[in-house]
Formats: sequence, C-alpha cells, structure tokens
Amino acid sequence: MSSLQQLREQLEQQDPEFRRLVEEHRAREHRLKELTHKGWLTTDEEQEERRLKKEKLRLKDQMEEILRRRAT
Repeated sequence: MSSLQQLREQLEQQDPEFRRLVEEHRAREHRLKELTHKGWLTTDEEQEERRLKKEKLRLKDQMEEILRRRAT
C-alpha cells in the first residue's frame, strides 16, 4: 500500500472534515450510478447528473487539498 493511500485511510479515520468529504463524494457517486442505470433521463435528471458531477469533482478537489497539506 502506498504512503498516499495510507494517509487517505488515516485521514478518513481521524479527520472528521475529510471523512465528511469522503462520505459526500460516495453519496454523489452512488446517485450517479443510479442515474446511469436508468434507460433514459428526464430533463431534471440530466440537470441533476451535471450538478452531481460538478459537486463530486469539487469534493475530490477539497480532499486532494487536505492530502497535499498533510503530506508536506
């Protein structure tokens, strides 16, 4: 296991903010998978999908920023 992966796991266990970001990221990923499995999307669902993707990316960026700060 890489040191970066170990740091991620450590932060997820010990840092409430990092854990919250991970949980929110997972929740959006779960909803995106639900939408992907539908045969077609309504206009509202397409908008939701775009919003979820943007939010998921924002959450990932925030997690990466925490990792960068802790790794130095």
